[in-house]
Amino acid sequence: MTDTNTKAAEPIGPPPTSKIGSSLSHIITDLGKNGIFLALIAVVVLFSILTDGILLRPQNISNLIVQNGYILILAIGMVLIIVAGHIDLSVGSVAAFVGAVSGVFAVNWGLPWWLAIILSLLVGAVVGAWQGFWIAYVGIPAFIVTLAGMLIFRGLALVVLGNANIGSFPTEYRALGNGYLTDLFGEFAIDPFTLGIGAIAAIAIVVQQFRTRNGRQKYGQDVEPMLWFVVKLALIVVAIGFFTYALAIFKGIPITLIILAVLVMVYGVVSNRTVFGRHVFAIGGNRHAAELSGVKTRKVDFWLFVNMGFLAALAGLVFTARLNLAGPKAGDGFELEAISAAFIGGAAVQGGVGTIGGAIIGGLIIGVLNNGMSILGIGIEWQQAVKGLVLLFAVAFDVFNKKRSGGR
Repeated sequence: MTDTNTKAAEPIGPPPTSKIGSSLSHIITDLGKNGIFLALIAVVVLFSILTDGILLRPQNISNLIVQNGYILILAIGMVLIIVAGHIDLSVGSVAAFVGAVSGVFAVNWGLPWWLAIILSLLVGAVVGAWQGFWIAYVGIPAFIVTLAGMLIFRGLALVVLGNANIGSFPTEYRALGNGYLTDLFGEFAIDPFTLGIGAIAAIAIVVQQFRTRNGRQKYGQDVEPMLWFVVKLALIVVAIGFFTYALAIFKGIPITLIILAVLVMVYGVVSNRTVFGRHVFAIGGNRHAAELSGVKTRKVDFWLFVNMGFLAALAGLVFTARLNLAGPKAGDGFELEAISAAFIGGAAVQGGVGTIGGAIIGGLIIGVLNNGMSILGIGIEWQQAVKGLVLLFAVAFDVFNKKRSGGR
């Protein structure tokens, strides 16, 4: 006989996760995903304190972009090379070679500055095609081909220069490395054009983040708590505001920064929203599986190195323009800085993982380290040691995370 007074049996099992606990879990996970960005903030704060605020002075902030622009350009191409499971040791020599060739075009031959730049970029693409042919179609490992390229194009740079320097370059050419976009609306103590660009950038990021969040909610995906989402956006807007204000009261927007912004947007779309970008990640994840899926791996590898040659040429032009000089020592160590930026920015040693934004942040961390230690008067020998340790710890952290994930 059934007892009508008996209460319905309660389900047995763990209690549902509390709202606070779920929010904390989201925040901790999000902090883990943005660890490299937090590392950049920590490095900036540390050196701001150690240098008594010199690091964050408007002139120094502008100089950080101008002085490290060529490394950031190389890092954009290098991260795609690493994602596909390759490496390129020749970018510094290619940058030096193209810088020397541009000196011959613009100074020795007297070609128009724009034609000298276009021809130099074509030379870089041809160099990339040369190396891509040996890697993609002959099957020689990229490490060997680009190691040979490092020696070949360093030697050719010396041949072109004749062991001498070439300068001085036309004013328009020098603007690549030293020019500023400012005073478009007249002379002001605080450039309104720079502030306007910063405001547009902040609004665009806020709109894009809200659209991404709404899209994830529409498809039933988990999103972070609204309060944490708003806090993150507020911090980003404040950072953009501070950065653009610093540029506005100095000289305005560096041409190098405009070049970088265009490259980041273009390559961000290429890597995330195109078939070619998906193929690059597929090859890095599992080359054999990608081939079985119909991906033309040789073609992708070839064009990756053509692209790297083009970006190495652009970096060489920016560096040469900044110095107003094409010299035999140009490009020394560029490849190490670019590779370090990609790995510090989260690119996986085994390939298949990496982002354009991460490579840029990694390059900025290296730039802040260089600039901060130089302000403090730390010798170049210790600067190299510190950067080496940062690279080692970044890769060790990546390996640790992969082992932990594999364990789960």
